[in-house]
Amino acid sequence: MHNTGVMLIKRLVDIAVSAILLLLLSPVFLLLAIAIVIDSGLPVFFSQIRVGRDFEPFRICKFRSMQKTVKGSAITSGGDLRITRAGRFLRRAKLDELPQLWNVLKGDMSLVGPRPEIPEYVELFRVRYETLLRLRPGITDTASLQFRDEESLLAASADPLTLYRDQILPAKLDLAEKYAANRSLWLDLTILAQTASRVLHLSSPRA
Repeated sequence: MHNTGVMLIKRLVDIAVSAILLLLLSPVFLLLAIAIVIDSGLPVFFSQIRVGRDFEPFRICKFRSMQKTVKGSAITSGGDLRITRAGRFLRRAKLDELPQLWNVLKGDMSLVGPRPEIPEYVELFRVRYETLLRLRPGITDTASLQFRDEESLLAASADPLTLYRDQILPAKLDLAEKYAANRSLWLDLTILAQTASRVLHLSSPRA
């Protein structure tokens, strides 16, 4: 009953905060959309299948930060030639993630929770995801904060795919499991505050 109550409050907070932020940030969305169109044309948004709660697939929504006609690896490292000029700023400041507020409002995601992965990697670690995907995936979590320079780590590797699969993703899952075991509204608020601080720092002219 306690867990049910906490989950209900968490969902109500998700709905309220995502709706308010979508409204307040609508001018920012417009400016970013214009920047993307000027830089590399339409479309403004990028969507991709991710695995959600109870292994239900959903389409995650982001601002497009990469060239629309160039195919490549499912992971992106720093210096990837597919990233557009506007995309470099969006990714550095994590502003490309803002449209996921719509995923939160719809119920695909939560503000805080294990980051959603592509089906390929979920199947690779399916046993671990059996526990994690009892929760809604989130826009941010402790792993997002700890691996905020993930693209730089991948760029420095001779084999970024292997590095991600064998080292980075397992380490993220360790952190996600720790979050799942200790989750609370207070922990969520702490993670959100740390994320907001990080985004504001990266978005500042001095960053």
